[in-house]
Amino acid sequence: MNWLIGMLGQRSGICSDDVWIVDSTPVECARSRETVKRSDLAGWAEDGYCASHSRYFWGLRLHLVCTLHGLPVGYALTGAKADERQIFLDVLAGTPTMAAVREDGQKQTVIADKNYFGHDFEATLEKAGLELLRPARKGEKPRAGSRFFKPLRQIIESINDTLKGQLDLEQHGGRKPDGVIVRITQRLLAMTAAIWHNDRIGQAIRRSLTAYDH
Repeated sequence: MNWLIGMLGQRSGICSDDVWIVDSTPVECARSRETVKRSDLAGWAEDGYCASHSRYFWGLRLHLVCTLHGLPVGYALTGAKADERQIFLDVLAGTPTMAAVREDGQKQTVIADKNYFGHDFEATLEKAGLELLRPARKGEKPRAGSRFFKPLRQIIESINDTLKGQLDLEQHGGRKPDGVIVRITQRLLAMTAAIWHNDRIGQAIRRSLTAYDH
């Protein structure tokens, strides 16, 4: 499935988009304390907090790098407390298509939230040919690109809503690590296939699943 996601992505007309959006979203795995105690996911899944929806959860996080159309170009599934910056660097280093996408030497712009900060982190991205745009943290001077953050934040929330609302990301039903990984990857493959198909037939909204959501 990972191979197919990569192949479909590379064969779409939007894979070379020079803007990526990076974010993570909760993947809840249990709610009751008894289920948490018995779960085979314990040790990987853990307690976490979702600031976007002001809720605590027990489970994992899906870290997603995608184009403005929602096409996944890199992803990882981790414990709820994993450092988003380190995971992004790991995804960047471990995904050949991400490293090769800007072979023409142009800058790749990465839009992120306030959690993707730090001098060393930004220096690593700069060295890799990536330009980071993120909102300023408390006490920081205003940063470039601030006018883009609100509309682009709505885009990533919409992409997460597609995964959760139409593809039932959090209703995966996995009980063991391998099962959870397979089910999450299935959903990423489904979204990638829909975007690839919509691109091939000339649909204006590549991420629209309306025609397949029956």
